[in-house]
Amino acid sequence: MLTADLAMSWQRGEQIRPRYIDADDGEYLRAAADLTALFAEHEGARRATLEESLADYVGTGTDYKILRGLIKLLTDRCEFETSAPADPTEIRRALFLKARAMHPLTSEDARAQVVAESARELACEAEALDESLYADLPENQNLTVFETISPRELLDLYNVAQAQALLYRAVEMRLWLEPQTAEGYRELFGAIKAYNLIHTVKGNSRDGYEVRLDGPASIFQRSQKYGIQMAVFLPALLLCKGWRMRAEIQAARGRAAFFELSSEQTRLRSHYLDADAYENPVIEKLAATWGKAGSQWTLEPSGEVIDLGDSAFIPDFVLRNPPGARVFLEVLGFWTPEHLRERLLEFDHARIKNFVLAAWDELRGSRDPLTNVPPNTIVFKRSLDPSVVALMADKLVEEQSRER
Repeated sequence: MLTADLAMSWQRGEQIRPRYIDADDGEYLRAAADLTALFAEHEGARRATLEESLADYVGTGTDYKILRGLIKLLTDRCEFETSAPADPTEIRRALFLKARAMHPLTSEDARAQVVAESARELACEAEALDESLYADLPENQNLTVFETISPRELLDLYNVAQAQALLYRAVEMRLWLEPQTAEGYRELFGAIKAYNLIHTVKGNSRDGYEVRLDGPASIFQRSQKYGIQMAVFLPALLLCKGWRMRAEIQAARGRAAFFELSSEQTRLRSHYLDADAYENPVIEKLAATWGKAGSQWTLEPSGEVIDLGDSAFIPDFVLRNPPGARVFLEVLGFWTPEHLRERLLEFDHARIKNFVLAAWDELRGSRDPLTNVPPNTIVFKRSLDPSVVALMADKLVEEQSRER
């Protein structure tokens, strides 16, 4: 993605738009091809050598900022590694200790002796050790892997990245989902949940839904991390159908501006393969360790979108026990105590009680403390314990039995 200094947008009244480039423009396609070739040619070379070649190519032309943006996106596709016969920190320690013992070093012969003795201590060649003294500095690292990309794909990626950059400053995003199949709803809601976005849902499956997503400018804690999640959600949204989006952006002098998109647009092309390709480590670990808990409950992925009257519930799992009871489990993404309370009220109004909400404290997006853990809720620190989930399910079933 692009850094703030490379983001470009324009505003007219309350409308704000990214500054896209024409992905079919011949000059931009040539520039994208040239830059991609430069990266490929420097595979195995030092980063400083690559950056010198890129600086020579960019020069001081009028498209400087666009070219730097393309370079940033290509750099994101690189892996750089330190190449040295030993840890450069250990090399420096050994050399400096030897040099201090022989201080002052008044000749090249004395310096060469220090290098030779340090090399013997670290079991490596003296010349290689001397060259690796500062090998761990970024400019001295070697380009080991470059994931190539076609010129057209790079320009498409650039346009998406400019749109993503606007969302770093989003106060909120609203999505209007057209009436569609359960699979369509599930894909859209699945993408929202996959990227851990705080959301509220209004509507029903018959008439469609309105979804409000909190933006990074609206939460106090972890706003940078949350802003990245909202930005990486955009390419997933582009893969879905039947939606309209309106994002409120924090503009200059605190004024509000609005960025609008719909699934009918054709300029932005997603580079994702799947809408919900992002992996949630908490969900994956829970599924992987569930069998070790020794519970009578089975854990299965849920494919349901459950209407709550004027809202919706999209559980991640359904728990089943031998008598046939079902308990739905949702692992929340980013959350705040206020959002959690509002969510529980929706279940209360819908008179649905066979559910568990699991909230990871690491993703709490507010400084407001959660003084008491509400009913049907598990707050966990590091990982979601299967036995705790099973005990909560047992408790819910017992409570429902007493009420009958």
